[in-house]
Amino acid sequence: MPANHRFSRRLLLLFLLSFETARRLASGDSNDEACLTNLRQSLEDPANNLHNWTKPFFTNPCSGFSSHLHGVTCNNGRIYKLSLTNLSLRGSISPFLSNCTNLQSLDLSSNQISGEIPSEIQFLANLAVLNLSSNRLSGQISPQLALCAYLNVIDLHDNRLSGQIPQQLGLLARLSTFDVSNNKLSGQIPPNLGMRNGNLPRFNSSSFVGNKKLFGYPLEEMKSKGLSVMAIVGIGLGSGIASLVISFTGVCIWLKITERKMEEEEGKISHSMPDY
Repeated sequence: MPANHRFSRRLLLLFLLSFETARRLASGDSNDEACLTNLRQSLEDPANNLHNWTKPFFTNPCSGFSSHLHGVTCNNGRIYKLSLTNLSLRGSISPFLSNCTNLQSLDLSSNQISGEIPSEIQFLANLAVLNLSSNRLSGQISPQLALCAYLNVIDLHDNRLSGQIPQQLGLLARLSTFDVSNNKLSGQIPPNLGMRNGNLPRFNSSSFVGNKKLFGYPLEEMKSKGLSVMAIVGIGLGSGIASLVISFTGVCIWLKITERKMEEEEGKISHSMPDY
């Protein structure tokens, strides 16, 4: 095959690849469009910050490496970051958020979002940052969240989450920031989160405080179930001493009353006897 023919074929192939890339960037990704459209429908936006998040206002959420949509950051034509912090948003988090399959950072902090954390977040295989703090989220933390193997930030503080902290979260090798403080969590802190081995970052008590029914290291001993041995001994000794004092006081009062009655009886007898 002549050299010029091979060159022509390579040039044509390069042109077709460039054309396909341009077409994809222009038309957008249907999964990303569904992700944003459904998320917008599940959220209430009183300040109207997301006014252009629904069709026909947009046909492509990403234009190369940029986006004209509030809080959306793109990379190579796909959404890789959503940052909608402190916008007074209400409503709930749509499970169709999982359609943003290239998402690496999700920050919905400092809003008034309620409902549960959708378990579908587990399908965001590239997710590294999850910040849902300072909202009104309830329900339990899904153990399937550990399927997001690249997570290095989980920040869920100041919500209304209940139940136990999943043991599986301690298996996230990249996890460097973890905060579930000021919720309604209960049970024992997973040892693989409170006492991590090797070079894995350890989380101190500030990651867990504000959960009345949560106990175990690194929270203070007073957070643990029941009373310590010393506390039980102290209560026992205190009760015993108090009982002795009450008993001794009662005996003293009884003796005093008895002595007074005997004196009164002796006086009556001496007055009733005749004089000789």
